[in-house]
Amino acid sequence: MKQSVKTDKAPTAIGPFSQAIKVGNLVYTSGQVYQSSDGTLIEGTVAEKTNQIMENLSNVLEAAGASFDNVVKTTIYVTDLIIYAELNKAYSKFLKEPFPARETVCVKSLPLGADIEISMVAVVE
Repeated sequence: MKQSVKTDKAPTAIGPFSQAIKVGNLVYTSGQVYQSSDGTLIEGTVAEKTNQIMENLSNVLEAAGASFDNVVKTTIYVTDLIIYAELNKAYSKFLKEPFPARETVCVKSLPLGADIEISMVAVVE
């Protein structure tokens, strides 16, 4: 049975979806952009935006009983691959080896006019 995951330490969903869904021992997060917990997009560098996204994801994972150590798959969406190296540098500070499987996809646009969105899949043991 699927269970909705919700925390007030991350932005609320802006549409008909959950912050995450837990099914058995799997946690699927929705994509997070660099919003503060009150829903405001932060201003800043790629590193600052990535840090905010990762903090949001950490809080959602925690609410599901998981952490970055449990993440097995990450999907990153960007609107310009020119930021790839800077994003990787910030992203890698939150994860340790063995790193999750991952793809990075360049898209035309993202919700709220953001230029980075990240989602994760974790296995809770």
